Amino acid sequence: MKYLYIGLGGGLGAVCRYLVSGWFLRFGVGFPLGTLAVNLLGSFWLGFFMELVTQTLLIAPEVRWLVAVGFLGSFTTFSTFAYESHTLLKEGEWLTSFLNVALSVGLGLTGVRLGETLAKLLVR
Repeated sequence: MKYLYIGLGGGLGAVCRYLVSGWFLRFGVGFPLGTLAVNLLGSFWLGFFMELVTQTLLIAPEVRWLVAVGFLGSFTTFSTFAYESHTLLKEGEWLTSFLNVALSVGLGLTGVRLGETLAKLLVR
């Protein structure tokens, strides 16, 4: 059942991400506003939801799977990245938080470049 809740939430989150990002395309400003909006909205709602989960026992695990893991996890993985980095900061793990941010961004950009390079080599 756990995977069913996660899958249902994930499907809904992916559709909502597509709709929100698409809505911002109509502004055509040459900046990825849709992605920024999705990342900011997802981060806000994950922080809000997880605070509710940790402060009350009224939220069933199934709802957490559906909302946090499924919906918000599919809506944007950036929200999880931001939440985990923030949690490390709250716990006083400044170096670990910095490394998480630096490695995720730096290695993520490197991964995109390597994938792009490999694809170009294969297409030739």
